[in-house]
Amino acid sequence: MTQRIVVVGGGTGGTVVSNHLAAGLVREIDEGEVEIVLISDDTKHVYKPVFLYVPFGLAEVEDGVRDLRDLLDNRVTVVTNRVRHVDTEQKRLICQDGDEEVPYDKLVLATGSKLDPDAIPGLKDGAHHFYSAQGAEKLRDALATFDGGRLVLSVIGMPHMCPAAPLEFTFIVDDWLRNHGLREQTEIVYTYPLPRSHKKPEIAEWADPIFDARDIRVETEFVVEAIDPDAQVITTRSGDELDYDLFVGIPPHSGDEMIIESGLGDKGWVDVNPRTLAATAVPDVYAIGDTAALSIPKAGSAAHFQAFTVADRIAAEIRGQTPTKLYDGKTVCFVETGLDHATFVSFDYDHAPTMRRPSKPIHWAKHAYNESYWLTARGMI
Repeated sequence: MTQRIVVVGGGTGGTVVSNHLAAGLVREIDEGEVEIVLISDDTKHVYKPVFLYVPFGLAEVEDGVRDLRDLLDNRVTVVTNRVRHVDTEQKRLICQDGDEEVPYDKLVLATGSKLDPDAIPGLKDGAHHFYSAQGAEKLRDALATFDGGRLVLSVIGMPHMCPAAPLEFTFIVDDWLRNHGLREQTEIVYTYPLPRSHKKPEIAEWADPIFDARDIRVETEFVVEAIDPDAQVITTRSGDELDYDLFVGIPPHSGDEMIIESGLGDKGWVDVNPRTLAATAVPDVYAIGDTAALSIPKAGSAAHFQAFTVADRIAAEIRGQTPTKLYDGKTVCFVETGLDHATFVSFDYDHAPTMRRPSKPIHWAKHAYNESYWLTARGMI
C-alpha cells in the first residue's frame, strides 16, 4: 500500500522538505510505495527577505516570486487548495474548495506566519511595513515623498518573522536618508517592547553602540496600544504618546487558524519536540519553520535546517528504520548594517549568538545568497 506524505505550505520550509523527501525516497516513489503531496493555497512561492529592499528601490517585488511548481521535484504532486481542518484521528485533511479530503500517513505543517494588523487599533491605516509585497511598495512610495521629520520604526508584534529585519531597515534607512540629503532634518526613532533593543541580549549589546554612533533614538519597553492615523500619534500601553511623520510598524503575527481549529496549537503555532520537530499532541505530524512553537526566531534559515531534519526522520520511518537525525536549533542570519555593509549572526540551542564585524564582503555575500536562494528552495544547497 502506498504511503502518503503530505506537506501543507509552499514557503521555504514546505518547499525544501518536499524536495529533500523526494530526493531521499527516489526508489520508493518510483516503485509506487510512497507519494509526496504538497498542498498550498497559492501557486506562487515568495522569498520575503526581498521585501526589505523594495522601499529603497533596490529590488522589485517580482524579484522574490517564482512559480511554486518550477521549484519542486517532479516527483512531488502539487495541490492548489486551502486546508481548513486536520482530522488527526482519521488522518485526513479537509480542504476548502470542493470539500476535498486528502488522507495522509505522515503530515508536515509548514503554514508560516500571517500579519494581523487589525490586532492594534489604527495600525492598518496609520503605519507602513515591509512584510508583504503591497506593504513594501506602499512604503517605497511614502519614502519617495518624505522630506524629513520624525521617522519611527516600532516593533509591535512578537514573535514576528525575521527578527533582524527591523534593525536592518533602521540602519539602511539611516544611510538612505544621508544619501538623499535628508538625515539632518530627520529624527529616527527605534522602539522595542522589551527592556532592551532586541530579544536576544547579545544582539542588543551589538546594536546599541551602532544606534548611538548614528544618533538613532532608542525607546525600550515601548508597547504600542493604538495609533491615531489622523493626528499621527502612537499611544503606548503605559499612556505615553509619540508623534510621527512617517511610521513603520512591524505588525503582530499569528499562525494559521486551521491549526487552532484543529486543536494542534494555540495562536496557530504547533507545540513540537524541539529536537525532532514532531508534534507533541498527536503522532505522525511534524511542524517546521514559523509553524513550530520554538524558542528560536521565526527565520527562513531555521525552516531550512528543520526541513532537512524532518525529511531525514520521515524517510527513516518510511523504511522501518530508527530516525536519528536531530535539529540543534541552528539559525544563521545576515544582518544589513547599511546600504553597503552587513554582518551575520549564528546560534543554536546550546550556543549564544555570535556577531561578526560588519563589512562590504558580507553585504555582497548576503546579496549573492538572495540571488541563489532559488537553489536552496530546490534543495540543491
